[in-house]
Amino acid sequence: MRSITTAGEKKLVLVSGRANTELAEQVAQCLGTELLPTDVYNFANGEIYVRFGESVRGTDVFIMQSHTTPINEWVMEQLIMVDALKRASAKRITVIAPFFPYARQDKKHRGREPISARLMADLFKTAGADRLITVDLHTAQIQGFFDGPVDHLVALPILSDYVKENYPEDLAVVSPDAGRIKVAENWSSSLGGVPLAFIHKTRDITRPNETKANRVVGEVEGRHCVLVDDMIDTGGTIVQAADACMAAGAKGVIIVSTHAVFSGPAVERLTNSVAEEVIVTNTLPLSEEMMFDKLTVLSIAPLLARAVHEVFEDGSVTSLFEGDGT
Repeated sequence: MRSITTAGEKKLVLVSGRANTELAEQVAQCLGTELLPTDVYNFANGEIYVRFGESVRGTDVFIMQSHTTPINEWVMEQLIMVDALKRASAKRITVIAPFFPYARQDKKHRGREPISARLMADLFKTAGADRLITVDLHTAQIQGFFDGPVDHLVALPILSDYVKENYPEDLAVVSPDAGRIKVAENWSSSLGGVPLAFIHKTRDITRPNETKANRVVGEVEGRHCVLVDDMIDTGGTIVQAADACMAAGAKGVIIVSTHAVFSGPAVERLTNSVAEEVIVTNTLPLSEEMMFDKLTVLSIAPLLARAVHEVFEDGSVTSLFEGDGT
């Protein structure tokens, strides 16, 4: 194993869970290091066993895991890895969760509901994590759930650079609902102050993953609409929003999202949608079955690697992006 070592013999170690080793290897390559050899397997009853192949005593460890399906297994695996690192005397443990688990459950909509995003933060802290690095949280308030530093990275620069290069003219940024207006405003600014619109929609809180797009509020006629959201789960909301844009006279629609959850009918819906292109990052792994012709996947690895480097060198993570940070 190669590790990055400063003049004071401070050592960086990068560890990965099994959910998205491809992304972890890309981050390691950007950092000029290798992943820590790790022995991980499941017992017959599903319990997870972890042992690291080399000493981590006194090291600065960054442990990556993409919380994809089956999300509960990958959460547990990362927690067990954190515990193993703590008991192996790692000096500092930073959890990298590009897609923060249970982020949509960040508040109570009705009585007797949990706030599961807070529970996740508490579990990471209890296991022994000193710091969190994540990308495009569902709501920024989740940063306050963790009792320690949180580096909230944004994928906007990576995604917007691609859009500017490939769709240079007549753009309008559209938020799929009123709650994402702040994100859409940041997008509008990044694209040079293009017009801003949002979809007025209704949602039945008793029926998860179901919404109804009603109409576009804002001027999109004759423009390429850049529909922006933090995640695409079943694809229903974003596909309805794309239809609404076209009905309002848009010239075309591009769907852009950081996290490609792609549950259930998402791939079929996106494939058959009016969108010309669907642009996502690889915060979550995408299987062959999830790939389709108009899908473009951009790597988040350079951003994560720069964040790891800045944290390791006690530099400024805020300098990496425009948005909320620590």
